[in-house]
Amino acid sequence: MRGGVVAAILASLILSACATPSEHGPPPPVDYPRPTLPAPAPTPPPPAPDIRRIPLTALPGWAQEDFAAAFRAFARTCAGVRDRTLAEVCAQARSAGDLGSSDARAFLERSLEAERYDGEGVLTAYFAPVYPARTKPDGEFSAPVRSKPTDLVVADGGIVLQVQGDGTALPYPDRAAIEALPADTALAWMRPEELFFLQVQGSGVLTFEDGRRMKALYAAHNGRTFAGIANPMRDRGLLARDNTSGDAIRGWLAAHRGPEADEIMRLNPRYAFFRLAPDDGKPPVGAANVPLPAGRAVAVDPAFHTYGELLWIDGEAPLLAGAFPTYRRLVSALDTGGAIKGAVRADLYLGEGQAAGAEAGRVRHTLRLYRLVPK
Repeated sequence: MRGGVVAAILASLILSACATPSEHGPPPPVDYPRPTLPAPAPTPPPPAPDIRRIPLTALPGWAQEDFAAAFRAFARTCAGVRDRTLAEVCAQARSAGDLGSSDARAFLERSLEAERYDGEGVLTAYFAPVYPARTKPDGEFSAPVRSKPTDLVVADGGIVLQVQGDGTALPYPDRAAIEALPADTALAWMRPEELFFLQVQGSGVLTFEDGRRMKALYAAHNGRTFAGIANPMRDRGLLARDNTSGDAIRGWLAAHRGPEADEIMRLNPRYAFFRLAPDDGKPPVGAANVPLPAGRAVAVDPAFHTYGELLWIDGEAPLLAGAFPTYRRLVSALDTGGAIKGAVRADLYLGEGQAAGAEAGRVRHTLRLYRLVPK
């Protein structure tokens, strides 16, 4: 999800002349014309990158795509596309209505072609969890869902600071320090390992003992760098090397709830804060302010991608046991995340609930990524 140009400069030109003496005395002085130096040549612009475009039919797995679903997801989420030419394709797609598979395929192949990003990266996945919650803490539901603190401010450059009583500001505390604070104004109470996963996913739905369903929506984070806990758990021998899935991690944390699990979760210093809203039954909204279509949206690094960008993911060679062998499909770049860094890096949104979570926890595939652009 960049070289400099060096120009050669002519420094100086030294001229000298030699006169041969004659029998009749020294020769008269000669007025040599002063040479005119050519102006330095303008610095040539850097060569344009050699980007080879290919037809969509050459994409790996294109013939197996669900074209109607791909077209429908694009038409429903492309209203905020920033690229002008892609916005024109979006307008045509929205005016075309709901197309069947063959018409949808023809539209996509007629309108778009593909550019491959260099190199290989990693494909992961995420989901919108549904977790039980309580209005009061008990021995099982002991982790508070905290709202954004009033002393948290975001400075220029996205730096998260804690404003002190005297007006000075310090980096915001890490997970361990926040968890040690009182939680008198908690929004809800959850199992610690499920709150941890809610923070990793960024949003979810909470179901309370009285039957209410509330959305837990991301409000802020403490500015600390995200650190995954799968590899440390594997390296400590807590999980098998090919079984660091989300289910395996959550199961271990639940079985070791208390100081052991707390120590592992605190290896990730990032801490997320939330706000609650009534559950309207709609999909979560990503960073592009567009509802996320299950299986058709990815979180990307905005340093390399623009929101609304159309991508083709080619994910294979899974590292985790029980995973689907390949993920090849058309997706839109509609979200971002703290662990999503680099040009060839994508996090696929798979939907809401337990089944989506079980699948998402097993996705860790080698990724090749293509950008789809208007012809």
